[in-house]
Amino acid sequence: MEIRKEQFAIYSRKSKFTGKGESIGNQIELCRQYISAHYGESFADSACIYEDEGFSGGNLERPKFKIMMQQAKKKKFTAIVCYRLDRISRNIGDFANLIEELNELNISFISIKEQFDTSSPMGRAMMYIASVFSQLERETIAERIRDNMLELSKSGRWLGGNTPTGYLSESVSSVTIEGKVKKAYKLQLIPEEAKLVQLIYRKFLETGSLTQTETYLIQNGYKTKYNRLFSRFAIKGILTNPVYMIADREAYDYLREKKVDLSAQKEDFDSSSGVIAYNRTLQKPGKAHELKNMEEWIVAVGKHEGMIPGSMWVSVQRLLEQNKSKNYRKPRSNVALMSGILFCANCGDYMRPKLSGRYNGQGEQIYSYLCNMKEKSRMKCCAMKNANGNKLDKMVIEEIKKISEDEIEFQKQLNQSKKLLDETRQESEMDISRLKEEFENMEAEIAGLVSSLGKAGGTAAEEYIVKQIGELHKKKEGMEQRIKELEEAVRNEGLSGLEFQLLKQTLSSFRDTFDIMDVKQKRAAIRTFVKKAVWDGENIHLYLFGSEEPKPL
Repeated sequence: MEIRKEQFAIYSRKSKFTGKGESIGNQIELCRQYISAHYGESFADSACIYEDEGFSGGNLERPKFKIMMQQAKKKKFTAIVCYRLDRISRNIGDFANLIEELNELNISFISIKEQFDTSSPMGRAMMYIASVFSQLERETIAERIRDNMLELSKSGRWLGGNTPTGYLSESVSSVTIEGKVKKAYKLQLIPEEAKLVQLIYRKFLETGSLTQTETYLIQNGYKTKYNRLFSRFAIKGILTNPVYMIADREAYDYLREKKVDLSAQKEDFDSSSGVIAYNRTLQKPGKAHELKNMEEWIVAVGKHEGMIPGSMWVSVQRLLEQNKSKNYRKPRSNVALMSGILFCANCGDYMRPKLSGRYNGQGEQIYSYLCNMKEKSRMKCCAMKNANGNKLDKMVIEEIKKISEDEIEFQKQLNQSKKLLDETRQESEMDISRLKEEFENMEAEIAGLVSSLGKAGGTAAEEYIVKQIGELHKKKEGMEQRIKELEEAVRNEGLSGLEFQLLKQTLSSFRDTFDIMDVKQKRAAIRTFVKKAVWDGENIHLYLFGSEEPKPL
């Protein structure tokens, strides 16, 4: 392979900073040593460096990697060198597409750990073979986990995790033929919580609405087992969980209809025990758990007592499916400017915009801001007066225009808020990357434990493994929620670099240009100065960046 000077690119990636082992710096140094040994020191010194710190290898969505590929298309180099294959990608589809793209650009790919060099046909073949075996290993592990789940499902045991409302998890010991003490876990009914679950099912069938069920529970002071107000999400989680369904004839017929993988015979559905579903959720790093198609479930008759008759549980599922087919996502308000940063002074909840079908004399659609808790509880938990959205937004705009009259103060405020937002965003992004890496490691650890569980049946290690799985699952759910919150915060924070520059460019005529901005630009401008706003029923209080004291309007 003929390589011209200054045409090597070195790519390095690590999910989180450790400073040890295969750190970014170590990877780069090893790549330089390889280039120097095979092509000369001058080539190593002139290589272009691309580093992605804190990014997973699960996909190619990495900033420096994207820049490197843009440079590749401009023929800035003719070879990419990395320390190890998985520094580029752990996904065979992404990797295969990448190699094809590099081949079309006449750019070679070198992995020094595996000693693969795509400048030769044999190197390309070996690269693909290594990737295929890597993916085969992952798929084999997934298959092994499913086989273990099938075996475990025959016992109907509870594997741990967040115990569903209405039950507690208890340890049950038994003695094997060999005389060994075997421990497992089962769900034990909690009568008071069970009554609440049954009430939720009855109320949903009565109203046919998650929203009305939520309102009823909030109005009457019912709370989750974690002492929180019920949300539609929590209610739906209870309504769709088969653990509550009594294993009776109706349950059996419905599960057969849905073609689930049943680990029980028809005679096992004794009209008393509950149902346990394994392999029910799809868990993706950084994302909420998704329900899998029922055909992928592994369902067994559990050791616990059911509480919802099969016919009732099935009726709820059919009603949920019916509602889902009728639902449509309402478009977000395209006129309100304070959505997302306006809060209720009474209960602290968000105040969301509500559009009317009327228009004022200026042709503007009339809208108001109302407290989210007030709406959900039908005024029982909060009775905050609605705010006139049109007037409130105009008051905020006028206040920002006043800030712009002092050009020095305006620019100072703009730069300060931008700096604070950027710092917050960077910290959040670093936290997200760190949490995602921990999440992936935790998933791998759980998968390993589940795999080990089948081999440990009947041994002293079994109880320990089950307990570990439960603890890790609980931690993982909390971590997943935190990732979602951080990602939502990052999406809602501040201005992009382009928007910030546009605002600075229009500084001299800000009062005039603000009025001709579109709604999105106005929202961005407001968020540059306003950290949050609080409505007390009469006045709005603005909390500006760099100031701890609210500014009443």
